[in-house]
Amino acid sequence: MPELPEVEVTRRGLLPHLEGSRIAGVAVRHRGLRWPVPEELEACLPGRLIRRVERRGKYLLLECVREGDATAGGVAGGEDAGWLLIHLGMTGTLRVWHEPPAPGTHDHVDLLLHDAAGRPLTLRFRDPRRFGAVLWTPLPEALLPTHPLLRNLGIEPFDPAFDGDWLYRHTRGRSAAIKTVLLSGDIVVGVGNIYCSESLFRAGIRPTTAAGRLSRARCERLAAAVRETLALAIERGGSTLRDFVGSDGASGYFQLDCLVYDRAGKPCRHCATPVRQIVQGQRSTFYCPQCQR
Repeated sequence: MPELPEVEVTRRGLLPHLEGSRIAGVAVRHRGLRWPVPEELEACLPGRLIRRVERRGKYLLLECVREGDATAGGVAGGEDAGWLLIHLGMTGTLRVWHEPPAPGTHDHVDLLLHDAAGRPLTLRFRDPRRFGAVLWTPLPEALLPTHPLLRNLGIEPFDPAFDGDWLYRHTRGRSAAIKTVLLSGDIVVGVGNIYCSESLFRAGIRPTTAAGRLSRARCERLAAAVRETLALAIERGGSTLRDFVGSDGASGYFQLDCLVYDRAGKPCRHCATPVRQIVQGQRSTFYCPQCQR
């Protein structure tokens, strides 16, 4: 499943193509995604400019405005601004094409664009398992955090406010295992299954440790490890285990750098102790029993 690094890699790949482009049309071939593609999408998007491409957690946010709102002196989030919310689900990808191939069975939505130079461009959403989403909201930017899909998300891991003190304060009284708590996304977003195992290894914390038992010092190590792990994953283009590719079709390579994830029975890269695998919340967890206490 694409996690924060994969979504951020996608966002960065889309930026030079989408910002300043004009939406000429929308082609919806299948509305039956995780939530139905809105019926009004084809009517409300054409003619708008994509002013920004942002990310919140695992959601891509495209700010789409009428030309009057995008001119110099226009107010961000004006009356006719809105946001396209895109979630990649388990198998979703967004590809940019100057000359798109004929759409396949799993190519569900196309945005037909003209880039800032006036050249035709297609943004194609592909999702074989259809757990992704393409939604529209007219909420202004100030109210966007109140959207039902965004309002319960935790802090961004690269927000300066996310540190050991934040993690310590928000794990007090929580008896669930720290890996389960990190995966929940209500304290910090984006630490998916691969990145949980890797961050906990880097911090030297066993995944089954009760979150509320972590000391302030261990929380500081874990917050730093989360940022380090996610930054490295973004640098490596994310992780491609099955379907994920970036906006240019390139695979990610972080999985080749994993220290414990998917290495059950193999020697720990630090101490040579065999890596162990357990199941937590129906997800595989990998750790070193020697390095992680």
